[in-house]
Amino acid sequence: ELDLHVLRTVQSVSVGAGVIPMLEEDGGGCGGSEGELMYMRARFERVVGSRDSEAFYMLNPDGNGGPELSI
Repeated sequence: ELDLHVLRTVQSVSVGAGVIPMLEEDGGGCGGSEGELMYMRARFERVVGSRDSEAFYMLNPDGNGGPELSI
């Protein structure tokens, strides 16, 4: 139920970041959590440096310049 709520909320977002409010229903919470859920939707490139090293680069949607964010 929680996954469906999140997917429906970000369905129209192609690129961006934001916060989804998680509403409590019937005192049970939404998936056992309350508050807000942060999301980031973008195109990422995965680079594996070695067996225990990898990086994710968020690419600029217009294709110009380098990565916008690296993790």
